[in-house]
Amino acid sequence: ARVTGAADSVPLSAGLVRAVERAEGVRGSARVQVEFGVALPAADNGTQDAKGATLIGVDPATYAALARSTGLGPFSADGLRAKGAGAAPDEDRVVPALVSPSVAERLGDRPLGLRSLAGNFKVKAVATVTRTPAVDGSSFIVVDAAAFTHRQTTALLLTGDGLDARELRAAARHSGEKAAVQLRSEERATYVDTPMQSGAERIYLAAIIAGAGYALLAVLLSLLQTAPERTTLLARLRTMGLTSRQGGRLLGFEALPQALLAAGGGLLVGWATIALLAPGVDLVHLALSSGSGTGPLETAPLRTDLWSLVLPALGVIVLTGAVAGVQAWWAGRRGSITELRAGDSR
Repeated sequence: ARVTGAADSVPLSAGLVRAVERAEGVRGSARVQVEFGVALPAADNGTQDAKGATLIGVDPATYAALARSTGLGPFSADGLRAKGAGAAPDEDRVVPALVSPSVAERLGDRPLGLRSLAGNFKVKAVATVTRTPAVDGSSFIVVDAAAFTHRQTTALLLTGDGLDARELRAAARHSGEKAAVQLRSEERATYVDTPMQSGAERIYLAAIIAGAGYALLAVLLSLLQTAPERTTLLARLRTMGLTSRQGGRLLGFEALPQALLAAGGGLLVGWATIALLAPGVDLVHLALSSGSGTGPLETAPLRTDLWSLVLPALGVIVLTGAVAGVQAWWAGRRGSITELRAGDSR
């Protein structure tokens, strides 16, 4: 869960923080200070980033535990601790920073100065992660909050089993301040049953039904074309002692090679299609564009689902065997003498 003030830059009072941390279901918390739009040093070619980066001040131990538990950019807390943070503020001090790839490219390997409301100091990138729990953007700098000259808590990140949104919002209201409470479960719910997803599901189901219908039609036409010859063959074999069950097995084994070839070919074509389309398909914009949030969305690749390929292939084999069995049963009803009388010309 994430608790912020009425605005992103409004600090949370100590009473509100304590009240929310004591709420039922809360197992861990991380107090962070977030400042948006911090200007980055100019690039080597002299260009400036108009948007800037998001500066995040954290307690390394609690924030590292939060990152590990959520799987959002885990890192080592020891590498982020500011050296000599208790000394008097000095603009020449170098603070280790956890940065995003875009910021790492701008900072390089040398310490560079930052000017922010929290304080002025130099930062040096010691680790790079693509995501971090405090913000959703792709341009951020995470440092030890002990290095800040002006410290405050602007966001509270909570973890726990079965966090209750009503309980957290009630705790925030009792503190007498306005606060916004966001739960990850609620944010994820906004991405469920969107028009894009439901439309894609309907198209997929229609494609499955159409494909199954065409497969059934192809198998029926193929077997009907050879039905007279097969019926006569079964009649002759029954006169030599072949039972109806054995006849059904014979027809099934006869159709099995073609069914296996068709199933294997369909499975291979389906796998190759997904492998070829994956680099050019952005599932994020297809599935999540209508949601209200903008979380870290770079980890939704198109990949092959094994069962989605195997089940239709098995269905082709089962369908072929079932049709062959029905054909053998139908031929057995007419009797061997009837088929042999009318089947010599066939």
